[in-house]
Amino acid sequence: MAHIQQFVVDNQRMFKKTLSYYIMHITVAMLVGYLVTGSLWMAITLSLLEPTVQAFAYFFHERIWEKKHQNT
Repeated sequence: MAHIQQFVVDNQRMFKKTLSYYIMHITVAMLVGYLVTGSLWMAITLSLLEPTVQAFAYFFHERIWEKKHQNT
């Protein structure tokens, strides 16, 4: 449990940045989904599914990017 808490503390800024990106992405995806489908239900579904996957991908992308640039 202590490892998880330390991980959260060490990555607090990145978690906040990821959450901010997630909220922005959901909003944009919902608007685009609604404009394309005309269905609010479909827009909400798409806007929650795709950005959730992207948020996880973004977090790990940032971790890899940061580690790569620390070694140079």
